Amino acid sequence: MPNTKPAGREVVSLNELAKQRRDALPQPTTFELEGIEFTLPPFKGMPMDMQERVAGLEDIMGILRIAAGPEKVQAMIDAGYTILDLELIAEEWQKRSGIEPGESEASADS
Repeated sequence: MPNTKPAGREVVSLNELAKQRRDALPQPTTFELEGIEFTLPPFKGMPMDMQERVAGLEDIMGILRIAAGPEKVQAMIDAGYTILDLELIAEEWQKRSGIEPGESEASADS
């Protein structure tokens, strides 16, 4: 009689690998512009539901509301931040999060 071992299923635990990746993330960065200080976590450490709550990764205002909080975003608006300022914040945040230019757009499409 042949050895008929029931086909099992393999379960790969990602717990340790996920912890290692999270631990390797950069620390949050504090920025200052026009007297407003705000701290942003590493971009890849943002909660998964962020993508459902914003119009896409190009929605920097939506992302900032989640990352810095709505009160801080209102302070930015009151201080007269411009679209150019938002672009600068996004670029510097990505750089300090270890994201290469163009990487976030590629990640959003996958």
